Amino acid sequence: MERYVLLLKTPKGYGVSQVREELRKFLRERHPEIRAEVHKCIGLTADVVIIHNGGVVLVKRKREPFKDHYAIPGGFVEYGERVEDAAVREAKEETGLDVRLLRLVGIYSDPSRDPRGHTVTTAFLAIGTGEPKAGDDAKEVHVVPVDEALKLPLAFDHGKILRDALSLR
Repeated sequence: MERYVLLLKTPKGYGVSQVREELRKFLRERHPEIRAEVHKCIGLTADVVIIHNGGVVLVKRKREPFKDHYAIPGGFVEYGERVEDAAVREAKEETGLDVRLLRLVGIYSDPSRDPRGHTVTTAFLAIGTGEPKAGDDAKEVHVVPVDEALKLPLAFDHGKILRDALSLR
């Protein structure tokens, strides 16, 4: 059996039971070979702590959540993509840098870490090469001295990820 997801984005606390029943009825009548199930989704992301020119690469977010806040580069893993490849892709898209992943920092799965919903991230430590240039979801990109970066209020749980990554060096 193959699985596909129809993503429903609802306001917090919105009950989907009526929608679920309407979908099931529609499918029973029109496509009886297809079964519909409704489950809350968990998002999967990859984040990268990039060491570059003696500092840490931070982006200023272009969009909500945390618009105009500093964050470590990262984003959603695409279907069929390895988290390692997503980390390298997201780093390039947001910072313009090529990265070499050094090691896994950890898996961060607190259900409240992202206000958009339950999102699990795989965080990596990497070395960046090239010239930083903001792109994709990044409004700005900065190479920040480590001591300064540790004092900044970062988006999501990126402060914890940054501290954990730097403790591995």
